[in-house]
Amino acid sequence: MIFSELYSAYYNAVARIIRTAIDHPIEKSEFRRIVEECAFGESILNIEPAIYEERWQLIRPDGTTNIRNVPDMPLTLIQKRWIKSICLDPRIRLFTDDIPDLPDVDPLFTSDDYTVFDKYSDGDDYEDENYRQNFRLIMDAIRNTYPIKIRVGNRRGKTSDKVIFPRYLEYSEKDDKFRLIASGVPFGGIYNLGRIEYCVRVECGYSPGKMRQHAPVKCKVIFELYDRRSALERVLLHFAHFEKEAEKIDEDKYKVTICYDGDDETEIVIRLLSFGPMVKVIEPESFVDLIKKRLVEQKSCGL
Repeated sequence: MIFSELYSAYYNAVARIIRTAIDHPIEKSEFRRIVEECAFGESILNIEPAIYEERWQLIRPDGTTNIRNVPDMPLTLIQKRWIKSICLDPRIRLFTDDIPDLPDVDPLFTSDDYTVFDKYSDGDDYEDENYRQNFRLIMDAIRNTYPIKIRVGNRRGKTSDKVIFPRYLEYSEKDDKFRLIASGVPFGGIYNLGRIEYCVRVECGYSPGKMRQHAPVKCKVIFELYDRRSALERVLLHFAHFEKEAEKIDEDKYKVTICYDGDDETEIVIRLLSFGPMVKVIEPESFVDLIKKRLVEQKSCGL
């Protein structure tokens, strides 16, 4: 493990309790609030009796503590190296500019240490300052539930202005792109962040609760899987976040069903094609046609 158990929720909760007790005698109500904020719902059943029965001799019955120094938990060298590696990812700056410097620490790994397969090379430009500003405003709109006005471009180079209610952001690992999912009709839709030229907060007199919501279309695809070169393991891992089921129908042959949102259909087609002859789509017929169309397009490009 890179991070020690000393940095777990229990230790953080108890450290905050001690800091509070050093400052002033801690009341039971404040004690419980700290545990609820820093640990888990059931943690109070373990932490409270351990402290007040003085099995953990940290807090006196009157709410004071015999500890004089505020708890400090400095990072270990390997933890600093791991953090340095994560901070090398340009996507980290979408969320914050407060990046730890750690000048005397070498990263635990860099992008030169691994290779990513089945990933497009034209991902979003996370270094672009305008992209970062748009991302942060959209995140704030999602958290605080307010509409924004965006100017978005299409594949033909034309732009249009829209007022939308952001619901959540979605990241495609294969495309290396973020997508914005907005709610409501006519304000709903899916937008690639890389095509949003600017966005600004607006007051439009609507609220998500009063708008007709865009219900996602639930779809499913059924395919036969030939378990060669660990294909079953790779498919189940690749689609780990989808609802699915697999049924063994022969020695090395499986029938796999995957459920997905209709808006993600193109990405599902691309993902299944990446497994080549190990996968054969059998239902529905419309999805089979999409596979055939994609293969014809690839062949026409000399792929």
